[in-house]
Amino acid sequence: MSHMSVLFCLCWWNLIGVFGESVSVMEGDSVTLNTDLTEIHEDDDILWKFGAESSLLAEISREKQIFSTYDDALDGRFRDRLKVDNQIGSLTITNITTQHAGLYELDIIGVKWSSKTFSVSVYARLPVPNITRDCSSSSSQQNCSLVCSVVNMSHVTLSWYKGNSLLSIISVSDLSISLSLPLEVEYQDKNTYSCVLNNPISNQTQHLDISKLCNTCSGALLKFLSPPPPQADSPDPPPDSENAHLPVPNITRDCSSPSSSSSFSQQNCSLLCSVVNVGHVTLSWYKGNSLLSSISVSDLSISLSLPLEVEYQDKNTYSCVLNNPIGNQTIHLDINELCHTCSGVFSESVSVMEGNSATLNTDVTEIRDNDDIMWKFGAENSLIAQINRDNQIFSTYDDVPDGRFRDRLKLDNQTGSLTITNTTTQHAGLYKLDIIGVKPKTFSVSVYAHLPVPNITRDCSSSSSSQQNCSLLCSVVNVSDVTLSWYKGNSLLSSISVSDLSISLSLPLEVEYQDKNTYSCVLNNPISNQTRHLDISQLCQPCADSDTLTVLISVAVSLLIVAGFGIFCFCWKCRKTDDSDL
Repeated sequence: MSHMSVLFCLCWWNLIGVFGESVSVMEGDSVTLNTDLTEIHEDDDILWKFGAESSLLAEISREKQIFSTYDDALDGRFRDRLKVDNQIGSLTITNITTQHAGLYELDIIGVKWSSKTFSVSVYARLPVPNITRDCSSSSSQQNCSLVCSVVNMSHVTLSWYKGNSLLSIISVSDLSISLSLPLEVEYQDKNTYSCVLNNPISNQTQHLDISKLCNTCSGALLKFLSPPPPQADSPDPPPDSENAHLPVPNITRDCSSPSSSSSFSQQNCSLLCSVVNVGHVTLSWYKGNSLLSSISVSDLSISLSLPLEVEYQDKNTYSCVLNNPIGNQTIHLDINELCHTCSGVFSESVSVMEGNSATLNTDVTEIRDNDDIMWKFGAENSLIAQINRDNQIFSTYDDVPDGRFRDRLKLDNQTGSLTITNTTTQHAGLYKLDIIGVKPKTFSVSVYAHLPVPNITRDCSSSSSSQQNCSLLCSVVNVSDVTLSWYKGNSLLSSISVSDLSISLSLPLEVEYQDKNTYSCVLNNPISNQTRHLDISQLCQPCADSDTLTVLISVAVSLLIVAGFGIFCFCWKCRKTDDSDL
């Protein structure tokens, strides 16, 4: 028993020698990781390590006369950036970048061994957000539509405030993308509004000047908001111009749109403007010189699509423009050519949850001997399955186009229907069914991820929290193609949506402590939803002030110290008892 007590003491001694510390720093600045020593003893060995592989960055040993930094380790990212204090052993990283973020470990080996870790986060310098008038919005004579935006951002939150009250918020984690947050105010509004961009260590604020920005929209103002598209009769740029780096966007009829398969399609035409494998660009729809809609991407090379719906008899001119800071490419819409009725191709939309199976039906009750059935996928019409009774062919080609369908395709030999099992987002897209002698049919398959339950937390950082009001945040992380909403009973209060980018969403709500209404936060996509109900009595406890919190922390630390000392004394006594027994 006494030996177990000594072993427990040793384990406790080792554990209390390991400490963790979080350090945040701005990109380009220096950060110093302190040893908390006043001086290095002759028999001390000090080792600084970095990363999961514990790569040695610096070493001090007075006895061996070693005072070294190894800044060529880890692909040279620390070259000319490491400094060691020979008096106390602290490590300084100068001119820091995001490559230097991560876990640093300090080992001090001497009379006793101790270890300490530092979790270093590096944040980019923040630009001041930009507020512009959104003349593409259908603003009324009383209201003014605005957009606050930033480009190429990660690990930030963009927010609108009315005075000190949070109105709306959008966040992005590790993706570097462009963020935009709309706001609508009345022309005569006398309140103060501001748009704030922040990360955990800094913020930038742009204050709204309603009288300056909310003047009546005109063609001249539009020119400042976004460059107008080239005119239809403008000459094409030469091949060696800057525009040659941008592809010409492609406009296609979207016969997979739900409006194209309903009576609504007799009047309206659904279109898609798209480009593939682009970065640092904006894709926009224009009606004449007026901007209708746009979508941007920064350093991610992805595919962009932007929908547009027009009437068949529309006589306006429309164009789709792809641009970056030094050039643009334009394609003009020919309604007469593209907007013919979606006849000859019957389209069906199929939505499925990731991991489930999707069956695409031929609507054939029985395959005849002379039928030739082919299933194709994607823009390249890759053949993935075929049935031909005459030639005794009942085959699936699941190794094309890149093996994404391997072991996932099943054919019904009776009806020719195709089933995709264990679907992932890679299987979303357009499937085409060709039956010789029958009009072709297409299936637009959408695959949605399983939804997490949203999380509701008390926002004690909000300055609007008072003795009467309670500020809350509903949030989800790493979601795409979803909408996050607050409901009061069955009435929608607010919502925010994200399309194909995987980001974090947050939606604020303010209620009174004595509010007896029922509130819920709902996360949904087109085929499922998750709901979190608000318990005001549980969450809306008055926020403890910083002084109270400091006292509580001090008490907790004191109790831990007393407990640790008590265990140490107990172990010491056990050891002395063992010695006296001997």
